[in-house]
Amino acid sequence: MQQENSSNGAGYGTADALEAAPAPVKTTRPKPGERRVQVLQTLAAMLETPKGEKITTAALAARLDVSEAALYRHFASKAQMFEGLIEFIEQTIFGLINQISAQDQDGVSQARAIVLMLLGFAEKNPGMTRVLTGEALVGEHERLQERMNQLLDRIEASLRQVLRLAAAQGTLPETFDANSRANLLVSYVLGRWHRFAKSGFKRSPAEGAEPQVAALLR
Repeated sequence: MQQENSSNGAGYGTADALEAAPAPVKTTRPKPGERRVQVLQTLAAMLETPKGEKITTAALAARLDVSEAALYRHFASKAQMFEGLIEFIEQTIFGLINQISAQDQDGVSQARAIVLMLLGFAEKNPGMTRVLTGEALVGEHERLQERMNQLLDRIEASLRQVLRLAAAQGTLPETFDANSRANLLVSYVLGRWHRFAKSGFKRSPAEGAEPQVAALLR
């Protein structure tokens, strides 16, 4: 997976590993593990449909030109397919957060870059945005939404940590409430994600974000 870097955080968020691929050709037998990736790629691509219709395993199998039984050789259930997407989201987002922390020692700059990265990730991966907001998980196994809630809690904890660092560095007042501000930043990101998804992926989540994030970090 290739990821772009940027000092202002806007370049973070590329997720090439699950970019939509052309329908697999049946004449070549996929190597071990390739079919699993193809299933996740196709699921992510189907989630990019603006109408946001519920995805069935029958529709997924038809898109891949395989039987439903073939899907279940790689995933025990549709919930496991969504878990595969969530795992990819987790690995990508927290890998990028680690990159940001390693490249910039200033706490405020880290917080800003993390928020902009989260918005950029959604813009580059519209289908994943519907997973992040929970929209794609409605009616699915409740453990999927629980896992997404845990992911958001981890993001908030990461923001809380860098905001406390900023206060210790003196770039934010000592009385700065890192807990409430981290919660506010996550709420801001969620709102941007929702608007992006509800607009049929027409309204960029990063539109006008830089001055807004700067205001939230004062």
